[in-house]
Amino acid sequence: MNTLRTIAASALLAAATCLSPLLAQTQPPQTTASCAPTNGLNFVCGAQNPEDLVPIPGTRWLIASGTKSGAGIKLVDTDAKTARPFYTGQSAQQRPDKKLFPNCPAPPEATTFIAHGLYLRRAQAAGPYMLYVVSHGALESIQVFTIEVTGSQPSLTWTGCVPMPEGNKAYTNLGSQATASRVAANSVAAFSDGTIIATVPQRPGTTNAQRLRGEPTGDVVEWKPGTDSFRVIPGTQLAGNNGIEISLDEKEFYVVSFGTHTVVVFSRQNPRKPLRQSQAPGFMPDNLRWSGDRLIAAGPMYDEPVCGGTRLAVVDNPVLTSCHRGYVVAQFDAKTMAWIILTYAEPNPAVSVVATGVVMGDTLWIGAASADGIAYRPLPRPAAGAR
Repeated sequence: MNTLRTIAASALLAAATCLSPLLAQTQPPQTTASCAPTNGLNFVCGAQNPEDLVPIPGTRWLIASGTKSGAGIKLVDTDAKTARPFYTGQSAQQRPDKKLFPNCPAPPEATTFIAHGLYLRRAQAAGPYMLYVVSHGALESIQVFTIEVTGSQPSLTWTGCVPMPEGNKAYTNLGSQATASRVAANSVAAFSDGTIIATVPQRPGTTNAQRLRGEPTGDVVEWKPGTDSFRVIPGTQLAGNNGIEISLDEKEFYVVSFGTHTVVVFSRQNPRKPLRQSQAPGFMPDNLRWSGDRLIAAGPMYDEPVCGGTRLAVVDNPVLTSCHRGYVVAQFDAKTMAWIILTYAEPNPAVSVVATGVVMGDTLWIGAASADGIAYRPLPRPAAGAR
């Protein structure tokens, strides 16, 4: 076993009790991976920077985002190992709900659609699904789609959007530091009553260096049906708010603080003070995703010797900041705050900037913000006592 793997294994299997703040994730230049199998991974090609993944429960279908302009969202057949554009922008896929989304100006343009964070939930007990998509580019917003799973393949219809707030409206306390430009979201989730919550890694007036030092730079924002815009939820200010998920009973929500590589648990009823938090063992969790009743986190290694150490250590070096890092996928128990490592690997240019892991059957699917395909592999069995 080489030095890097030894360091990685030791970090993952030991308790992470004294790790310093990390550099929030920065996307390196797009690679030109061939999508050929490598390092135990196979790939579904053509996904174009699949940063986030959501399975459609009880089916073989997986939805992938794409953080490259025009990548949009893809529908993945996990049996056939193929991916195709899901939203094409055709009029048949557009049915705007102006009553629910009165401030949405227009549907996204498919040729420039940038999809980042995803969230999928049932609209009602036996009805269609609602897909929420963090969208960048022409309009910083949460785009909303309806997905029917009644035919041989799922169908998708755009229903509206909620624009992200302008900086000077959402953060009036910043005064002259605020700008009119809309703040950018990272991840999104939604409650069964239609309330949308999203993470903002950096509010206007904060810097990346502050985020890397573990200072509170971000927020969770909330939109309720019938309101004009998102509002900041007091008490949710963290160092680089990133991934977000909701407890299965909807009483809590979980937020990744990327700057301190922790998962923070909040009460929905009273989020002004975190209920509990846990630091990830040896890696920087990015997205959180339910796979059935298993909460899965994924992200790059906290410390990568070949990249000069931690992300914080190389903050002023763009070459080392963009260096490929190994990754970890782990199961997290939000009640006991225990971690179980599912898999980890050394740097691999074909799956760089790992952000998401989901389990479908006995297969682990991995999304990365800089990749030409979606990675998959048989789900490894965790080592006994690996927490």
